[in-house]
Amino acid sequence: MLIGNIHSIETFGTVDGPGVRYVVFLQGCPMRCLYCHNPDTWEIGIGKQMTTDEIIEDYNKYKAYLTGGGITCTGGEPLLQMDFIIELFTKAKALGVHTCVDTCGITFNAQNSKVLAKFDKLLEVTDLFLLDIKHINNEEHIKLTSQPNLAIIDFARYLSDKKKDVWIRHVVVPGYTYNDKFLYELGYFLGSLKNIKALDVLPYHTMGTVKYETMGLKYPLAGVEALSAEDAAKAREKIFEGLKQRLIDDKKKALAV
Repeated sequence: MLIGNIHSIETFGTVDGPGVRYVVFLQGCPMRCLYCHNPDTWEIGIGKQMTTDEIIEDYNKYKAYLTGGGITCTGGEPLLQMDFIIELFTKAKALGVHTCVDTCGITFNAQNSKVLAKFDKLLEVTDLFLLDIKHINNEEHIKLTSQPNLAIIDFARYLSDKKKDVWIRHVVVPGYTYNDKFLYELGYFLGSLKNIKALDVLPYHTMGTVKYETMGLKYPLAGVEALSAEDAAKAREKIFEGLKQRLIDDKKKALAV
């Protein structure tokens, strides 16, 4: 039986997949997103150690209240502990529990047969993926997260090819992702995917600053104001503009063949 390094557990999650959910925050993340509000999840190999059976046992205490929900694994980057999630979700599916992973897909590697086989196994026991696309432009993605986005884009295409349900999440940050060109390009890419069930355009907020202060860390985006609901709506419109254009272009190409 596998043991996971757990940062924390939320027993009444309402924003991490459909319904009311039991949310497992796994410890460890290779990304360093400038707007991250959970820097305490970064370090790998620490946290409370729990077995998959202990997670299932704890879930069962709350399942009566988890209306239309299930179990979501998030982080950190949960797929750093993929073996643990596969074992956990295998047990959850045996009990008829809906399973969901909130990930950016940074660990995906289609060139490595062992890694790809593991992802194929994960898909067998995962009902829904919440896919965080931080930035559509690779160079800007590196500035924003310290990592390239190539694996993430590949993972998005992989999920589309496998026809796995996906909710796309995109944080709109003034000076970084709140940019008409990049938002349009994101939408144009999303228009090529055939498995998107929802799009969450999330306005940047500053609530994480307190945690940085508590941890004695300098907040990377100090001085950047939170994005207004109005600007978030404009960003969403620009994404859909690109998405619709991609659908039009692809339809024209198909008719021309």
